[in-house]
Amino acid sequence: MEFLGFTVDIASLTNNALSLAMKVLLAIIIFVVGRWLAKKAVVVAHKIMKRGRLDDTVASFLGRIIYGLLLVVVVLAALSKVGVQTTSVVAILGGAAVAIGLSLKDQLSNFAAGIMIVTFRPFVSGDYVQISGYTGTVTEITLVNTHLTTTNNHDIIIPNSDITTSAVTNYSALPNRRVDITVGIGYDADIKVAKNVMMDLAKNNPLAFTDPEPIVRVTNLGDNSVDLTLNVWTTNADWWSMQCELLEQFKQALDDEKIEIPFPQRSVHVKGLDQMINQMGESQKLPMTKN
Repeated sequence: MEFLGFTVDIASLTNNALSLAMKVLLAIIIFVVGRWLAKKAVVVAHKIMKRGRLDDTVASFLGRIIYGLLLVVVVLAALSKVGVQTTSVVAILGGAAVAIGLSLKDQLSNFAAGIMIVTFRPFVSGDYVQISGYTGTVTEITLVNTHLTTTNNHDIIIPNSDITTSAVTNYSALPNRRVDITVGIGYDADIKVAKNVMMDLAKNNPLAFTDPEPIVRVTNLGDNSVDLTLNVWTTNADWWSMQCELLEQFKQALDDEKIEIPFPQRSVHVKGLDQMINQMGESQKLPMTKN
């Protein structure tokens, strides 16, 4: 068949079109079936991770990664059926992955730290912790950062990479906590009376444990006071309340016993002060002269 001066082989065109259509149809079938299998594989993987008690955040994220990798394999398989050279596609994807990794290296570091946090669980949501100098209650743990709510209702957002490279104090990790209260008394005060006052108040507090028993010790002979320290145990939930109660009760009871809680004092010695006073006195005794 002649068309615009060219010979057109209808039979060859028909065969090629049918062949291409079959390849496209097969590629579509591979894509649809492959995507369905990928979703099923993610569901199975998620169930396995749940049985292994992996955190929901990590399980969900890993599930998305698995699905994305399987979907890339499915797309490459479908493209290869159409006749596309997948080698170049893989090279492009690899280069893009390297570029993205370099541009997001800090976020990837936070992500890796987030996986460590939710896997090893140094703290969980609801714990009262101190991290990187910030103290508050953990309200949210993501794969990139962790949120703390302070006692004055400030939201502190800490990158996870900072958490894994610094010390973390978890005040809620253990059920019980010790209250340590130090009170300074004057050097002329009766130590035994002050110790008995602090001990009686601690023992009579309903929030205090009897085992181990409260104890009061002399912990320091300071410049201005004798320091007495009370150690008494209670639950984590009652720690703050009992500490505030005891501080107020100690002040009132020591006042009733006429035991002073001294404030810092400083003695100043001026060299030559006596000589200066004597000279001033002698100058005042000199007779007045008339001109």
